[in-house]
Amino acid sequence: MVRAERDRGYAWVIVATLSFTETVSWGILYYGFAVFLAPMERELGWSRATLTGAFSLALLVSGLAAPLVGRLLDRIGPRLPMALGSAVAALLLLVWAQVGRVLEFYAVWAGLGLAMALVLYEPAFATLAKWFEQRRRQAITVLTLVGGLASVVFTPLNSWLVERFGWRSALLLLAAGLAVGTALPHALVLRAPPAVPGARSVAPGTAARTALRSLVFWALTAALTLAAFVTVTVNVHLLPSLLDRGFAPSFAATATGLVGLMQIPGRLLVAPLGRWFSDRVLTTGVFLLQGGALLVLLLAGQRQAGVLAFVALFGMANGMITIVRAARPAELFGSAAYGAIAGTLTLPVTLARAAAPLGAGALYTLFGGYEPVWWGLVVLGAVSAGAAAVAESAARRESRPPGSAEAEQRFALERPPSDPEHDPRERPEHRAGYEGQSPVQQDQSRGLGDQEADDGERDQARELGDLLHAADARGDQDDHPEPEQGDRR
Repeated sequence: MVRAERDRGYAWVIVATLSFTETVSWGILYYGFAVFLAPMERELGWSRATLTGAFSLALLVSGLAAPLVGRLLDRIGPRLPMALGSAVAALLLLVWAQVGRVLEFYAVWAGLGLAMALVLYEPAFATLAKWFEQRRRQAITVLTLVGGLASVVFTPLNSWLVERFGWRSALLLLAAGLAVGTALPHALVLRAPPAVPGARSVAPGTAARTALRSLVFWALTAALTLAAFVTVTVNVHLLPSLLDRGFAPSFAATATGLVGLMQIPGRLLVAPLGRWFSDRVLTTGVFLLQGGALLVLLLAGQRQAGVLAFVALFGMANGMITIVRAARPAELFGSAAYGAIAGTLTLPVTLARAAAPLGAGALYTLFGGYEPVWWGLVVLGAVSAGAAAVAESAARRESRPPGSAEAEQRFALERPPSDPEHDPRERPEHRAGYEGQSPVQQDQSRGLGDQEADDGERDQARELGDLLHAADARGDQDDHPEPEQGDRR
C-alpha cells in the first residue's frame, strides 16, 4: 500500500490522478466549446456572438466563484468539491444536448462556469500545494505538462465525435466520459494530506485575512492580473496582427499555435533556474521576459526570424508564469489557506482575461493599427515586473526577525549556538509545527518558542548568578594573600 506522506508516496498518486482528470476536464469543458460552435450555429440559427457570449458568462461565473470554492477546499479538502463539480458538469452536458432556446443555453453555461471553478486548475493547484512542500514546483510542473495536452488530444477527438454522431449525441458520449474519467477518480482517490505530528494548526480564515491585508498579496495579484491581460490579448490578436503586416496566413497561424507549444520548455526550465537564481530574481524575471518578448515582436518588422524569436520567448514566459502563479502563493503565505488566497487572486485575473480581447480591439479601432496596442502591452509587462519585484521585496522584509540591524547583530553575537537540548525552538517537534506555514507565519509561531527559550535562559542565568554569588562569598572568607600584579592572568 502506498504511504500517505507529503512530497512522496501517495502524494504522487494524487499528481497522477489530477494530471489525468485535468486533461479530460480541460479537453471537454474548455477546448470542446469551439468544436460545437459551427454545428450549433447551423442547426439552431444562432449568431456566433450569441453562442460565444455563453462561454464568456461561464468564465465570469468561474472567476466570481473562485474565492468561495477556495475557502471550501481549505475547510473540507478536495474530494467532495472536485467530485461534485465533475458530476454536475457531466449532468449539464446532458442538458446541453437537449437545449433549443438561448436562455436554456446560457443557464447551462452559467452552471458549467461553477463546475469549472470546482474542477479546473485552481482546485488542483490548491490540492498539490497542500500535499507538497519541498517538491511543490515539480509536482505542479508535471500537472501542467500533462494538462497541456488537453487541446492536442481532445480537439481532434471532439471533432471526430461531432462528425460521426452529430453534436447532440457527441455531448452525451462526452458526458459519460466526464463522469467516468473525472468524477469517479476524484471521489475514489483524492483526499486531504495527512496532518504533521506536533504541528500547530493554522486557522485558514485567519491565515487568509493576514495574507489579504499584506502588500505582498496585492502586488503579486497586480503582476499576475496584468500578465493575464497581456497573454489573452496576444492569443486573440497575434494572428490578425501578423496578417496586417503582410505575413502569409499559414505562417501567421503556425506562429500563433507555437506560442502554446513553447510553454512546455518554459515550465521545464522553472525548476533548474530556481537552483541558480533567488525567488526574487526568478519571479521578477519571468514577468520582465514577457514584456521583453513583445519588444522583440515590435522590432521584428517583416522578418520571420524575429517573429519566431518572439514566439519562443513569449511562450516560455507564459509557461513559467503558470508555475509561479500556482506555487508562489503557497511559498509566500503557507498552504493552510491556499484555496482562499489563490481563489481571491483568481478573480481579478479572470476579469482581466475577459476584458483583454475587447479592450485591445477598442484600442485597435481607436488608433487604426496594432502597433500602439503592442507598445501598450510592453508597458504593462514592465509594470507587472515592477509589481512582482515589489511583492518579493516586501516578502523578504516581512520574513526578517523584528528589530534594527544593530539589534539583530547583537542578538547573533550574544546568543550561543542553537542546541536542541536547551533551545525548544530547535527541537524536532517544535520545528514540525512550522509545516505548511509561510516565513511570516513561522516567525509568529516561533514567538511561542521564543517565550519558552527565554524562560529557559532566565532560569539558566539565575542559576549561574547563584553560583557566582557563592563563589564570591567563599573568596571573601579566604585568608590567602592577594597575588602580586605579575601573577594575575
